[in-house]
Amino acid sequence: MAEFPESPAAKAGASDLGSFPLLRQVGLFDATMLVMGGIVGAGIFINPYVVAQQVHTPGLILGAWIAGGITALLGAFIYAELADRMPAVGGQYAYLREAYHPVLGFLYGWVLLLVVQTGGMAAVTVTFARYFLELTGSRLDEHIVGALALGILTAVNCLGVKMGTRVQSALTVLKIVSIACLVISGFLLVSGPHPILSSGGSPTISPGLLTSFGAAMIPVLFAYGGWQTANFVAAEIKEPRKNLPRALILGVAGVVVLYVTVNLVCLRVLGPSDLASTTVPASEVMRRVLGSRGAMLIAVGIAISTLGFLSQSVLTAPRVYFAMADDGVFFRSFASVNQKTRVPVVAIILQSVWTIVIVMSGRYEQILNYVVSMDFLFFGLTATCIFVFRHRDRARQHATVKQSIGSRVPGHPYTTALFVLVSWLVVGDTIYKYPSNTLVGMLILLLGLPVYAFWHRRRASGEPGS
Repeated sequence: MAEFPESPAAKAGASDLGSFPLLRQVGLFDATMLVMGGIVGAGIFINPYVVAQQVHTPGLILGAWIAGGITALLGAFIYAELADRMPAVGGQYAYLREAYHPVLGFLYGWVLLLVVQTGGMAAVTVTFARYFLELTGSRLDEHIVGALALGILTAVNCLGVKMGTRVQSALTVLKIVSIACLVISGFLLVSGPHPILSSGGSPTISPGLLTSFGAAMIPVLFAYGGWQTANFVAAEIKEPRKNLPRALILGVAGVVVLYVTVNLVCLRVLGPSDLASTTVPASEVMRRVLGSRGAMLIAVGIAISTLGFLSQSVLTAPRVYFAMADDGVFFRSFASVNQKTRVPVVAIILQSVWTIVIVMSGRYEQILNYVVSMDFLFFGLTATCIFVFRHRDRARQHATVKQSIGSRVPGHPYTTALFVLVSWLVVGDTIYKYPSNTLVGMLILLLGLPVYAFWHRRRASGEPGS
């Protein structure tokens, strides 16, 4: 769009990048599946018990998941407007670069590669491997199984974005079917269901209750995260200014429905106390309604869900490193696009190799501790880009700018400010509860500054990339 100067990476979907441009081959359905696939991993099958341990009544448990869903929808509207304004490869990286300074975009990509994306992927990879081994009875090492799974998904995504999105959409549909089976079984097959609406009255509002509810929101918000990764592939989505905002809203709304109904079923089958006492609520629900066969079925569903999350991660996040390289702040080879498949093969392989290194090192749980604070720090910072871009609209007094933007955040500036506040409250909570973990995460972030300075000087001097 005219109001923002575009880097070569921002134009990659429409013009040549090197010799071969990225291709717009992702339609609305596949984009929606990308949004849902980026959110739904293993969290919804496990996190309900964590929430129930913090708040102990059905109303508060469901209220936490509904509040988290509303927050996620606010984020989806914010990212929909950003996608409408800048349908550029790299998503958050591009927004931060254009709204503030290229160094902020680089720092986002830096922690995404080193901590946020790869750390999360490593944890999910091991989760998949454990369920796979349990289901098959194989004696293979879980690290080897995880590395093989990542290798297969990497190869699939190197064959082209169309192939990658087809596999991703199929896995997302299967995980939705798995959740639907859990919900239907919990509603139709349970004997002696627990009452969802308690007759014991409402809990008294107090500082302790508010603190507990805030603690419950952390795993909820973490479970709802991931929708923003669909924006990374904006340069490969057909009619991105129309389809990407729609995919964000439809995808997040669909996940909210899934998550709330899963918790309804958990409360109906287990009740609040039993839900809080089991660490595998989805498996326990299916065991009670269908016995050991049910537990086996949900284990298959969890394995598919984790594999689908990995597939989505392999497809989307490498576009950020690709954009960084094309801007001259990363190795130039990572901006290369394969002549036949038209995807950034080197960037895709880079992320998977680093994830496998983390898996093999066994340090993924420690790295995962740094993810929450970094992720929500950039959630809030990216949302503030709306204020910057709208201020520029007003400063230029171009009436056509406002009219050309179809997706606008409803209730802005209040809703946008609320999303920023919630995001940074999560950061504050993690700093308070896990100061050492947060400090390490911040140090990793700050280490990106001298690295950016190196690449910036290299680009300014005209040195060729590696």
